[in-house]
Amino acid sequence: MASKGQEIVSIIKDQIEHFGSKTVVADVGTVIEAGDGIARIHGLQAAKYNELLQFPGGIMGIALNLEEDAVGAVILGDSTGIREGDLVRSTNRIAEVPVGEALIGRVVNALGQPIDGKGEIAQTTTFPVERIAAGVVARQGVSVPVQTGIKIIDATIPIGRGQRELIIGDKTTGKTAIALDTIINQKGKNLICIYVSVGQKASKVAQIVGTLEKYGAMGHTIVVAANASDSMTMQYLAPFSGCAMGEYFMENGQDALIVYDDLTKHAWAYRQMSLLLRRPPGREAYPGDVFYLHSRLLERSARLNKKFGGGSLTALPIIETQAGDVSAYVPTNVISITDGQIFVETDLFNSGVRPAVNIGISVSRVGSSAQTKAMKKVAGKLKLDMAQFQALAAFAQFGTSELDKATKMQLERGQRLTEVLKQNIYSPVSLADQVVIFYAANNGFLDDIPVARVKEFEGKLNQFMVANYSGILKTIGDSSTLDDDTAKALKEAVAEFKKGF
Repeated sequence: MASKGQEIVSIIKDQIEHFGSKTVVADVGTVIEAGDGIARIHGLQAAKYNELLQFPGGIMGIALNLEEDAVGAVILGDSTGIREGDLVRSTNRIAEVPVGEALIGRVVNALGQPIDGKGEIAQTTTFPVERIAAGVVARQGVSVPVQTGIKIIDATIPIGRGQRELIIGDKTTGKTAIALDTIINQKGKNLICIYVSVGQKASKVAQIVGTLEKYGAMGHTIVVAANASDSMTMQYLAPFSGCAMGEYFMENGQDALIVYDDLTKHAWAYRQMSLLLRRPPGREAYPGDVFYLHSRLLERSARLNKKFGGGSLTALPIIETQAGDVSAYVPTNVISITDGQIFVETDLFNSGVRPAVNIGISVSRVGSSAQTKAMKKVAGKLKLDMAQFQALAAFAQFGTSELDKATKMQLERGQRLTEVLKQNIYSPVSLADQVVIFYAANNGFLDDIPVARVKEFEGKLNQFMVANYSGILKTIGDSSTLDDDTAKALKEAVAEFKKGF
């Protein structure tokens, strides 16, 4: 009897001690199926889409399928330790990544954790990986150029801040090189760059980081890497994480540029994930929302108006085609979402035209509104001239004996323009240097130079201008215009150089 009384006393004491202490309520579910980086969980009645879930051993997952009797979740990290019957807790937190200045110069994974061995990243601000894109009212027109330093792009397919310009082509045609050249050219131009690598070999990512360091570009770049060895979940998340990092700068009134390399592998990862989550497959076994996957990602790029801070996020998504087939499912989807495409072609690449951009198919839907006045003046007709030259060249290969003088002249100039547009990898050209060579080409200074010596002419002309007429280059570079006085001085300078060439 006494023992029963003591038991009651101890229970009352225990209740008095814990009186008023906070009760933690957590939504808890049970794993009913696990494998291949996917878990199906019974319970979790209040789980939200994209909510972080906590598995045993500190492993996290993301709720993606909210079904009547179960929740389908993808697991972040190593899923081998998860078993049937394990308890899963909801965290009431949506998947988010760290953002901010501290990430610049670092290589991180899809969760924003450093993987470059340079220690922890001190960061307090986080953004959700999925956010609703800025509305029509918050945006303004694209009119400020992103100077890529690539002559053929700056002259014929200009890219503006806030634009989404697709780089599309077969394997090994120089798509990544175009993106890296653009990043390297932003040194000292107040443009933060984010390079997102999806499903690539770790060795290739290391090579890219090495290239960016070599040319001093890591000082304004964040690299987000989800390698081929990483889980499909990490590959699916990486572009959204990189986009959130870019949005931080955009919303703080800065300009940012994001490269998605590449969205084909991103679609593959999403397809694999969706099939394992038992979502119904559609065309080419992709889920029905594969268009929405990329549209909600790319729509987040914008140029905000002054009322909303005036920042911008420019996107350069990359798509890999099979045998130049731009009409396949994912390529057509992304072409319809973006504001133009740069089409790189295997035949051009193999014939020594590099960058191997096909001017005929490539287009910028922003057009010359994203071009400086100087470039507009010297390259206004270039795209048309080159398109006509390519059509004539195809016709003229049957024999040039029957062609009239004007057509022969057009072919001669087209050959020289083709040489001018060739460019070595990782060697961006400044706006002023581009304007000088295009001015020389348009005004007939190259017409009597042998095609084989055009590159030599260009190189020596640049050296001559820097040594003797740096004032003209500075005027063009600072004002981004080519007024009549500057054009006259430039004409005299090129004529003087040509006499001594």
